[in-house]
This record gives sequence, C-alpha cells and structure tokens, in this order.
Amino acid sequence: MSVRYTINKRTLPMIPLRGMHIFPNMVIHFDVGRDKSVNALEEGMIQDSMIFLTSQKDANVDQPNEDDYYSFGVVCKVKQMLRMPGDNIRVLVEGLTRGRIISVVDHDEDYLKVEIEEYIYLEDEIEIDEKTNAMMRLLKDSFEEYCEINPKIPDDTIYSIREIEQPERLSDIIVAYIFLKPSQKQEMLETLNPYERLEKLQVFINQEIKVLELEETINQRVKKQINQFQKEYYLKEQMKAIQKELGEEYDANDEIEEYFEKIAKAKMPKEAKEKAEKEAERLSKINSSSPESGVIRSYLDWLIDLPWSKSTKDNKNIGRARQVLEEDHCGLEDVKERILEFLAVRQLNPRMKSPIICLVGPPGVGKTSIAKSIARALDRNFIRMSLGGVRDEAEIRGHRRTYIGSIPGRIISNIAKAKSNNPVFLFDEIDKLANDFRGDPSSALLEVLDPEQNNSFTDHYLETAFDLSKVMFITTANSTSTIPGPLLDRMEIIEISGYTDEEKVEIGTKYLLPKQLAEHKLTKEQVRISENTLVEIIQKYTRESGVRSLERKIGSIIRKSAVKIIEQDLKSVTVNKANLEKYLGIPRYRYDAANKTDQVGIATGLAWTAVGGETLFIEVNLMNGEGKIQLTGQLGDIMKESAQAGLSYIRAHLSDLKIDEEFYKKMDIHIHVPEGAIPKDGPSAGITMATAVVSALTGFPVRRIVAMTGEITLRGRVLPIGGVKEKVLAAKRAGITTVILPKENEKDADKLPQNIKKTMRFVFADTMDDVLKEALIVGETLDH
Repeated sequence: MSVRYTINKRTLPMIPLRGMHIFPNMVIHFDVGRDKSVNALEEGMIQDSMIFLTSQKDANVDQPNEDDYYSFGVVCKVKQMLRMPGDNIRVLVEGLTRGRIISVVDHDEDYLKVEIEEYIYLEDEIEIDEKTNAMMRLLKDSFEEYCEINPKIPDDTIYSIREIEQPERLSDIIVAYIFLKPSQKQEMLETLNPYERLEKLQVFINQEIKVLELEETINQRVKKQINQFQKEYYLKEQMKAIQKELGEEYDANDEIEEYFEKIAKAKMPKEAKEKAEKEAERLSKINSSSPESGVIRSYLDWLIDLPWSKSTKDNKNIGRARQVLEEDHCGLEDVKERILEFLAVRQLNPRMKSPIICLVGPPGVGKTSIAKSIARALDRNFIRMSLGGVRDEAEIRGHRRTYIGSIPGRIISNIAKAKSNNPVFLFDEIDKLANDFRGDPSSALLEVLDPEQNNSFTDHYLETAFDLSKVMFITTANSTSTIPGPLLDRMEIIEISGYTDEEKVEIGTKYLLPKQLAEHKLTKEQVRISENTLVEIIQKYTRESGVRSLERKIGSIIRKSAVKIIEQDLKSVTVNKANLEKYLGIPRYRYDAANKTDQVGIATGLAWTAVGGETLFIEVNLMNGEGKIQLTGQLGDIMKESAQAGLSYIRAHLSDLKIDEEFYKKMDIHIHVPEGAIPKDGPSAGITMATAVVSALTGFPVRRIVAMTGEITLRGRVLPIGGVKEKVLAAKRAGITTVILPKENEKDADKLPQNIKKTMRFVFADTMDDVLKEALIVGETLDH
C-alpha cells in the first residue's frame, strides 16, 4: 500500500484533554473548565473554529507543562459551544487530521498556543493493494465478532463500518468503539501509516475479544451458581412445607443432637472434641438456609469421619510376614530385613515410633510394590500419595475454612479414607517435589516426616492437631540429589540397586509370566516361554535396572501368541531363541564383549547409568606433536578433570613408571571414549584413563579380562565410587573375570550375590601402583 500526505505547519490554540483521546473522523463532546482551556477555546472560535487537542499523560495534573501531555494530537473543528452552570462550557468537536507539536509558542499567555505539523492524507494518491484489502476485511470481521460479544454497540454501527472503503478512516472510526488502554490509543494516534494502524488495531481487538469471552464465561458461571443456590433454597422451603402438611415437620435440634452423639462416639482428643462441640453449638444458632451452615456441616463431618482412635491390629507373626514379603518380591533383602526388625522390636516395645523409610533406586525395581507388600505383611491399610509435580503447600496442609470449597490436605483426606490411624502411608516420587509462589511442599513435609513432631500435625482446615506418630511413612525416590537436606535428614535411606539377570529371570518366571498369562486368559500349557528365552529377552530387548520393559515384552509375546492360537486353531505356542525375532523383531540392544586380545592403550572401565551398568573401552593414541592433550567422546567436565588428574600423576612418577621424561614435549595424547553420541561424566573412570595412558606410553598391554572403576587423585590414591553392583554385572555380561575396585568399596563387594562372587575375582586397590600391577602385562610389549 502506498500512502502520501502533505505536512502543513500552522499555529493553533491547544487544550490538553484529561482521561480521554480523540481521533480524526470522530465527533465527541467534553466539558471545559480550566481558565487556560476556556481561553484557548475562545481563541479557537476566532480562528475559524479550529483548535488542537492532545491528551495529558496524567489526568490529575491541573496545570500541565510540556512534559505532561503528548506531542501527537488532532486538529479539530469546534461544532458547538454551550455554557453550563458553574462556568463550565460543553463543547462539541470534530477530529480532522493528525498533528504533532513542534514547539510551544507561549506558555505564559492566558492560553496554550502551539506550532504544529498537520498531516493531511492525499486521498486521490492512496493506492490500496490486495494485502490492505485483506487486512480491512479481516478487521471488519473481527469488529463484528466484538460487537456480537459486546451488546452495548448498536447494530447500525456494524453496517456503517462495512461501508467504509478508506483504510485511513476505518481504523480511526473503529478505535472509538473499542475499549483500549490510554497508551494503546496514543500508539494508534502516533502511527501515521494506515496499514500499520490496521495491523495494530487487529492485534488489540483480538485481545479484547479474548477478555470479553473470559468475562462472559465467568459471568455465566456465577449466574449458574446463584441459580443453583436459589433452586436449592426453593426446594428446601417446599420440602419443609410438605413435611409440615404431613405432620413430619423438620426439627433442626434433631440434627444437632445427632452431631453431638457422633462427636462423643468418635473418641476425639480433648482439644478436637471441644472444637467440634463449639462448631455444633454455632450450627444450632444459624439458619439452616445460610451458606455458613453448609461450611460448618462439612467441617463437622470431616472431624467425625477421621479415625482418631481406630487402629488396625498389627500382625506379630514374623514368619508369616517374611512369607508374604518373599511371595511378592524377589531380592530387596535390605527392605525385607528392616521390616522384620521393626516387627520384632515392636513386640518388645509396643510404644515404639514407626520408622520413616526412604527407598531410593532406579525406576522399575519394585519400590512402590514393596510398600504394598509391607502393608499386607503388617495387616495394615495402605495409602499411596504421588508427590510428582506437587508444588502447592495446600496439597499437604489443606486450605483454611475462610476459602469457599476448602477441604483438608491430602494427608488428612487419605487418613480418613484409610479409616485407621496406623496405615502404611506411601509418599511416591518424593524427589519430584516442586515449589513456586504458592509455597514449598517439602517444607510442609518436614513436620509430617519427623517422629518428634508428627504426633501433633495441624492441618489448616481442621485447625486442631492430629496424631500421625502411629502411621508408617514410606517414601520412594530415584535419586537423593534433588531431595532437600532437612527432609533427607529425617528419613532412613535404603538403597535398592538394580536386579541381576538371574534375578530378572526368576522374577519373570515366578511373577511376570503367570501375571500376563492370567490377564490374557491363557495357561502356561498354551504359551511356553523357557528361561533361556527370558535371558535372551533381558539381554537383547531390554536395558533397565527394573523389570517394567521385561513385563511389556512378555505381554507382547503373549498377545501375538493369542492371535496365532485363535487364527490357526493351535493348542499351544512355544517361543524360543530361534523364533523370538518373529515376536519382538530384531534385537534392540547389544552388550559390549571383552576384547579378544590384550592391547596397548585400551583399558576397560565400568560406568553406572540409570538403567544399569555399562562397560567403557577407553582408547589412547600417541602421535608426534607438541604435548597437546585431546579428549573426545562427549565427556563432561568432571570426567575431563579426572583425565587431567591422571596425566598429572603420570608426569609426577615418570621415573617410577619408566616413561621418557620428555614425552610431553614430543608427543600429543588423544584419549577417546567410544559411543560419542552418548554424554558421559563422573570421576569413576579416572583410574581407567590413567591406566590406558600408562599402557600407551610404556608399550605394556592391558589385560583384556580386567575391568576397573575408581576415582584417581593427584597423589595416585584410588577413591571409592558408587553403583558397584550394577558395574560388576556389566563386567560379568561382557565376559570380564577380574574387576579392580577401590579398597573402600570392599564391603559393597561382600554384599554381591553368591553366584557373582564365585565366578568373578575382585582386586581392591588403594593406590595406582596396585591398579597397574594387576592391569598391565609388564615385560611384554606389543606394536601399537
């Protein structure tokens, strides 16, 4: 769209408007009362009834100066003046053209006189292209939609807007009917290009449509609530009249007496009982149709429903409890032993406080399901509350009764559902708690999970203490790193590591396969899956610490078997290694096998991941150069620092290691960890990288059957690491027979399953000398 306009300089009297804007093509009236404004108006009537109007930035300023009003305004023609009582003048003006103040001619006169630039569009030279036409049509449609929502705009306005063909007039006329902020109106006034004005107005009108729609939604909701209340009131009055006619007149005193009886039977503590009786007394004095009576009834119902003195009887038979735990879960010995300890001590001291246990481990290892088994073993009710994504403190402590529709927090609500004051209460995914402006739920949990404080937990809704000391709280988490320190300090941490392949096979055979067969109404005679097939599924189709993916794969096999049985009218289907790919497709994973030969500059490390352990084959190459060090394989900062620490140790012990003392001046070292697409980090590869570098510099090969893990210091000490079980399992899968571990991890190795300890050899290193003696084949050099 091409637009041309002329600029005409002229001097006119000016009136700054308070709380309103005027646009070209707009006719409005306003009252003038300030002396300068009255004088400016009279002067304008002398000058062909022309006057310049602009808007004040702050309507409260009575004597504005140059900084108090906008420079852009409108040249207007005074159409009519009418003197009102009280020396005010009502003026009717018509906006003609836009103008901008160049300078104030005289501030000290009886009125404001300004020199302006007047922008006059040359209508004969305005070319309207397709883009402008489309924007005008879109704006007219949006204005129609706005008028449909806003009934205050007359229908004639829509028809008149439809007839406008000039883009410079269209935006100025529509803006008069739209509710806009003063800053938005001024922005429209200062935009000289008609197409840009159309674009801006389209944005503003869309925003207003959304606001109006939201207002209408809220209005309808409020009306509905009012109508519902009126309906309920009318029906209640009708019911009273009917009961009166039948001689069954409703007596509010009967309801109050019933509440007092329930309060007495609930066996509440003294404080709660006094609170309940006080509220019941209030209810007796309030009209039954009052909204407050409904709030009081809800509050009394909650107090009465809570199990203040109702407890389930604990199972004291340790043998039966052990049997239940063994039936439901394979492994998880630490958790089972802790529950049996609690049962034993509880028999010796019935008043002992329940433990608060936090089960930490990767997904799918049975943390949530073991909590259900604990409840079954103890003969207690079970409650699960997921904390993932909870960011409102009111979820824990509830809302105060001053809010409409308020209820207790989820802890008290769940206790009421359990109908006993000593359930097993599971806080699932406690490490996923969040916080925002509504509060910090983790801080609210501090009181709940503290045995010294939770005997008087106060919910905001109840406003009276409830004893949670008999509840056995169990929490689960994938990692302790995101749990706040004070909260972590209140819990007894039990680490649950991933399952071994043997444990997964046992779980698959005893639990998962029968469960899936039962769900699909099939028998083990109809679908046969051997243990060897389960091993193949575990190793080539799943990669996890738990067994969730394994269960899904078994379910997939059974569904495909069901199709075969129905379609081909078979009596049974056997799934084995030979035909497994027909059911699950090509294998998704492979496990790295140990090197076939002892090699120089290649050492086998062990890493922990969220889905179990992995082997890392760290490679080192030497090249002629200037002592540069290159690290590749998408390594994190900690892993890079471990490599630097290892190199510093090597350079400090060149003579002991019989390495050329000038090597770092003549050679470049390249350390690479394969599978570069996968990010890697952590300090536990320190001794592996150092061993690979020593091997490359000395020419001594690294034993292919040896894997290692541990952090290295500048002095060559080997520091302890985590994830021992997962790392050893990864080594076993790769065919490694010897694992070098830090000396301080010896106790972790003692806890490994017997079948692993029998088939693998462990070397516990205190320094790098211990590592190199075991890992390198000294005296034998190979080309590298």
